[in-house]
Amino acid sequence: MRLICTNIVRIAIVTFGISCCSIGLAAKPDYQESINAHQSQFEKIALDLWDYAELGYQETQSSTLLQAELKKEGFIVSSGIADIPTAFKAEYGTGGPVIGILGEFDALPAIAQSTSPFKESIDNATGGGQACGHHLFGAGSAWAAVAIKEWLEKSKTPGRVVFYGTPAEEGGSGKVYMARSGAFDNVDIMLHWHPGSSNNASPRSTNSNKSGKFTFNGISAHAASAPHKGRSALDGVEAMNMMVNMMREHVPQDSRLHYVITKGGLAPNVVPDLAEVYYYVRHPRREMVKELFERVVNTARGAALGTDTQMSYEVMHGNYSLMPNETLQRVMHAKLEELGGITYSKEEQKYAQAIYKTLVQPSGEIGDQGKVGPYKRTHGYGSTDVGDVSWLIPTGGISVATWVPGTAAHSWQAVAAGGTSIGLKGTKLAAKALAATALEIYENPDIVVRAQKELQENVGPDFNYEALLGDRKPPLDYRVN
Repeated sequence: MRLICTNIVRIAIVTFGISCCSIGLAAKPDYQESINAHQSQFEKIALDLWDYAELGYQETQSSTLLQAELKKEGFIVSSGIADIPTAFKAEYGTGGPVIGILGEFDALPAIAQSTSPFKESIDNATGGGQACGHHLFGAGSAWAAVAIKEWLEKSKTPGRVVFYGTPAEEGGSGKVYMARSGAFDNVDIMLHWHPGSSNNASPRSTNSNKSGKFTFNGISAHAASAPHKGRSALDGVEAMNMMVNMMREHVPQDSRLHYVITKGGLAPNVVPDLAEVYYYVRHPRREMVKELFERVVNTARGAALGTDTQMSYEVMHGNYSLMPNETLQRVMHAKLEELGGITYSKEEQKYAQAIYKTLVQPSGEIGDQGKVGPYKRTHGYGSTDVGDVSWLIPTGGISVATWVPGTAAHSWQAVAAGGTSIGLKGTKLAAKALAATALEIYENPDIVVRAQKELQENVGPDFNYEALLGDRKPPLDYRVN
């Protein structure tokens, strides 16, 4: 009898245009209507964040803008989380599953670029650029949060959505300090996305990462008339680098060791009394990262001894590997496939072709933006502070084509496309996919149970979270020259 009645209802709706409400059935609100209604608002926010291009822990304008917009949309905002002025959360709803959505907004230094499809040198206040697309990340996640909030409100579904404004992902480990402080406690599921050059929702792991700045202090002297009276801090840095480079032969092949000399003296005729080198150490397993980092520290100690200088070091950040949750990834993959990829206009196609010609060994081709990649487990050799979150809360994420296919992250091409309609189209797709996934979870709370069970099985019964960066305070000035 139920089937017959249902069919009669369907016939009435199709034939006579009768609304669900007029015959006693509640029509579900369409989250995509909210996405469309807020499009101009969040596209402007994304471009404003692109213009600000604020570096890690300096994102005052970016954080203030996002907080103001979410307050305006009815969220309760708490700022200054984990003793970080630019970190915040914005909450809405009661009861039901609690779904968190991560949003980033920091830029990278020394990579300022216009939207031109050709490399340009430009001046801006920070000297940085959104080379990892975090302006889109922040705006798109907030966009999704607002759509979810409106759906909860209209559908009267029990549930909470919490947007997290997370600063300084690029080398600052903002989320690690937030995790360590308990900012993510009581969240059932965490969702995120990242700008990229293709659309994918496969389960993906990453490398753990720990970094440190090594400072050598020596004695300055005239490099020509009295070199014997000097002790070169730069010699200490170079000796350390030489030993680390020899060490590469004797580490697991999936390790990554890289550095940049941040201070090395200013004049060749002065023996440098201060020099500094900044190291990243990566490996899929955090225990191996700890071991490799200690070996790097030992090279610094040896270099100081051999050059008669003094050495000190500061741990700058540390991230766990990303723990994929297949329960969530399968839901996100299904939603992304339903939504499809990105379609370029003629103008965007022309722009994309101009960008594509500048790429070195592109990892894709134009046309990939219209597809969704196959579901398969992968590993990336980069690192993210989302990793720490994923060991505490079931976490699902997607990558969306906001850049020209084949574009590498941290490139001027990523900065350029991220400030155009190509970046904005990808952001809209990401907002839709995040919202669609959240709605599926609210309507099927058993997903939460299965995702949490999977996480517990993955981390094991003896897991106890300890941040790789120890108990240090957030390095709020790490991007300050």
